[in-house]
Amino acid sequence: MKVAGIIAKHTDPRAESIVSDLCRWLEDHGKGVVLDRETAALIGRPDSVVRAKMPDNCDFLIVIGGDGTLLSAARVVGTTGKPILGVNMGSLGFMTAITLDELYPALERIFLYDFDYEERMMLVAHVHRLGERVANYTVLNDVVINKGALAKIIDIKVTVGDMYLSTFKADGLIICTPTGSTGYSLAAQGPIIYPTMNTILITPICPHTLTFRPLVVPDGLIVCAELCSKETDVFLTIDGQVGFGLRQGDVVEVKRAEAPLRFFRSPFRDYFTVLRTKLKWGER
Repeated sequence: MKVAGIIAKHTDPRAESIVSDLCRWLEDHGKGVVLDRETAALIGRPDSVVRAKMPDNCDFLIVIGGDGTLLSAARVVGTTGKPILGVNMGSLGFMTAITLDELYPALERIFLYDFDYEERMMLVAHVHRLGERVANYTVLNDVVINKGALAKIIDIKVTVGDMYLSTFKADGLIICTPTGSTGYSLAAQGPIIYPTMNTILITPICPHTLTFRPLVVPDGLIVCAELCSKETDVFLTIDGQVGFGLRQGDVVEVKRAEAPLRFFRSPFRDYFTVLRTKLKWGER
């Protein structure tokens, strides 16, 4: 672990001092530092790389912000195998489980190789239109087909593997990883799945048929969702951050990525502690 990459939530006013102090601390400990352009601009550092090239220039990444910042960084890291240390600027996140107070103790343990990895499966989503692939995404949380605010209920034909599941009317469909089960899917009444499991979760959004419930399938199966409606105000959303307009007949193909994303596991708390804290279980 000789070179650390740093990606920070550059819109947060606290980021400048946090990144500046971190760079100084890393260099004092004999480590190289690589920053993406937005993060480098925070501290006036001239040497930087485009975010897409970060995994090629560092041994691991420190992502400072919240779960949204980490999701963005995760799509950059993809299946390169470079581990991520997620650091939350505020309260705990489901993925950014290290607090600012714990950052330097965690780094000291990493440099002593006193740490554990946690592997999270990712998804690959392809959009096929008239027999051609027109979009390709790597996904950590979820792939969502959703109608616009004024659009009618849409029809979505779903197959799993080579098996027909159903054609149903709904506001949309969520296809997510276990990591994503605590995101949009949870708000749509989907189950919480332990994040290191290897499954794909299919959750309808406000289905017209109330008997259609969330479904967990093996990660070795390919899930395909075809938009059957003529509605023009329908979008594919990746991790809640990237959008793509869908047309009637478009097929969204979702499958497990070839390699998982690697996280440094927090040495200070386990997943269930984070879950209880975030969801306020046990509180009155």
